Amino acid sequence: MRICVILEGCYPYVTGGVSSWIHQYMQAMPQHEFVIWAIGADSKDRGKFKYELPANVVKVQEVFLNDALTKSFKKQKYRFTQEEKEALQEFIGCRHPNWEVMFDLYQKKKLSPITFLMSREFMELLTNICLEEYPYTAFSDLFHTVRSMLLPVLYIIGSEVPEADLYHSIATGYGGILARLGGYLRHVPYMITEHGIYTREREEEIIRAKWVLSAFKRSWVRFFYMLSDGAYEKAVLVTSLFDRAMEMQIEMGCPREKCRYITNGIHYERFCEIPPKQKNDFIDIGAVLRIAPIKDVKTMLYAFALLKERVPNARLHICGPEDDKEYAKECYELVENLGVRDVIFPGTVNVLEYMENFDFTILTSISEGQPLSVLESFAAGRPVVTTDVGCCRELVNGMKGDTLGIAGYCVPPMQRKAICDAMEQLCVHQAERYRMGKVAKARVETYYLHTDMIKNYLEAYDEVLRRWQALDSV
Repeated sequence: MRICVILEGCYPYVTGGVSSWIHQYMQAMPQHEFVIWAIGADSKDRGKFKYELPANVVKVQEVFLNDALTKSFKKQKYRFTQEEKEALQEFIGCRHPNWEVMFDLYQKKKLSPITFLMSREFMELLTNICLEEYPYTAFSDLFHTVRSMLLPVLYIIGSEVPEADLYHSIATGYGGILARLGGYLRHVPYMITEHGIYTREREEEIIRAKWVLSAFKRSWVRFFYMLSDGAYEKAVLVTSLFDRAMEMQIEMGCPREKCRYITNGIHYERFCEIPPKQKNDFIDIGAVLRIAPIKDVKTMLYAFALLKERVPNARLHICGPEDDKEYAKECYELVENLGVRDVIFPGTVNVLEYMENFDFTILTSISEGQPLSVLESFAAGRPVVTTDVGCCRELVNGMKGDTLGIAGYCVPPMQRKAICDAMEQLCVHQAERYRMGKVAKARVETYYLHTDMIKNYLEAYDEVLRRWQALDSV
């Protein structure tokens, strides 16, 4: 079977997290061919892959969102049908457009992405929105905001669609809409897997974003909800990583009968033989992450500065790439401004080798799904201090029916003192640290093996095909 996996802002351009997950995922399914449909932000990244692609990847198709805003498109003369006008009206209002009507416009009729956005119909619709929702906002601000919001979608749904027997988007958002497009054009099924709840993550980013005018934050949030709704609507199966995430998908409108969760899994055997850290003069704390705002490295640094006042021999290793160079620069400057010593930024490391340096690890994200870095730390017998996001509490404390014990501390996000207190506990109580590390290792071996995860996804593919055949025969 040829499976098209659709990825946004990660593989094959970025290492770690979802990228590592999908790389190992495809390697574990040599019986299938994979097509990568990669959505990037900037075309300067074209072809700059951070991975050597597995042998069963037969094609990589790239599409970049910034091309929609920088390329020159020719406006066409076109008379919209009533059905098309209704679909586009729903689209511009970020409600419930008929995506199949729009797919026909931009795939079969080859409409230029700017034709609608330079039409009389668009200006009339936008004027009505301005009068009804933004009476005290400059029309030019609304025009440019809506154009930058909608144009990338119109551009990507008109892009080339790779052939596949099944489309699998690893998020909703732009990728979810492309999965629906592929399924529609090729008349095959598609499924969605969410590691984090994409819409909620975008909502959190927009609330904090400086680039979004306050007046338009609500519209941007509504825009991403529209994309998720469109992805859920025709998906045959929608998976998440844990039960609470599945319930969130259902709350957002995904039918319960489509939903199931499949936990992450890691190669336990690669980590379980990593020896305990050799004793030295420091208590070494590891953070394996992308340096980006969503990981909230700044709160980690503030908490570590507090910790140094209590545990002078604590040392922090922040390992990973500069996913956001501006944010990374702010983090380095914060270390200088705080005057805190013993913070090391080694960049991207071989986690299997570098894990030997850690007594325990830490993750202070403001949003997560089921972080692989926590599972890898557990498999190596290192307990974790983590924020209470995603399913981190279940990882630390155990799911229902798990009686193994506690494998670290789970604290509220963005709470410096609580994070510091938890780190202090693991720094000063060596016996507790070792006991929690044994629980952590047992938890991964029991519940989070990579082989079990792959088996579950293969069964999910079979289920998608069975359901599709049943629907197609009706």
